[in-house]
Amino acid sequence: MTASGPRAKRVDGAASIGPLIRKARKAMKLSQAEFAAHAGVGRRFLSELEGGKPSLEFDKVVACAQAAGIDLFARLRHG
Repeated sequence: MTASGPRAKRVDGAASIGPLIRKARKAMKLSQAEFAAHAGVGRRFLSELEGGKPSLEFDKVVACAQAAGIDLFARLRHG
């Protein structure tokens, strides 16, 4: 999938990525503790991410997205 694919969703912060990760985790039928271990983060971190806490360590957010099967893309905006 590309950044502009039909299932792409604009991510503008933790409030938008957290619910995507929660949805993927639930589809994987994993508890927060199980998914956190799979992603290499703590359960509290995952809980805060799913809840949309705005000040989280970026590398851990990326690790959770990767563990959830979510590709993150970045591109320069023209304008």
